[in-house]
Amino acid sequence: MNVMEALMGRRTIQTFKTDPLPDGVVEQALEAAIRAPNHKLTNPWRFTQVGPKSRKLFVDFAAEAKFGSAPSERQREMVAKKLELAPVFLAVSQVLDADPCRRQEDYASIACAIQNLSLALWAEGIGSKWSTGPATKDARTYELLSIDPALEEIVGVVMMGYAASIPDTPRRPLAEVFRTVE
Repeated sequence: MNVMEALMGRRTIQTFKTDPLPDGVVEQALEAAIRAPNHKLTNPWRFTQVGPKSRKLFVDFAAEAKFGSAPSERQREMVAKKLELAPVFLAVSQVLDADPCRRQEDYASIACAIQNLSLALWAEGIGSKWSTGPATKDARTYELLSIDPALEEIVGVVMMGYAASIPDTPRRPLAEVFRTVE
């Protein structure tokens, strides 16, 4: 798959098959991720692969964040369906720079890194979804993942796996979002 095919074809995957991913494919995609544009080469990204035990706890935090302190089993299952099916679950965090401008540049680099990751996976026939939300800001998540919130901020989680279905995501025509000024 060439770059344009990957860019034009990539979709955010909402539902995943449970088939395991080939050995080395996540690491290869992460190698592509860390080649993202990065002003001053700060390498602000950190990646934490979350195993099944920790993922179940993350689902509990996410269900509580969405439905309150005592979600029903049905509510927990709704959240679990979104977060537990993908074979790979990765937390992405940003090393926090003291300079607010550098911090903003680093966040942009991490967004580029997640796009590189997604495109590298897509080129291998693997889908992904970058997700954020209250559970990524929960102090228990930081503790669970051994991330010090004074040093790093969780930017989101990326789920990876083979797509159970590929959604259509129409975009506005270029003429509606592009202009030229003299």
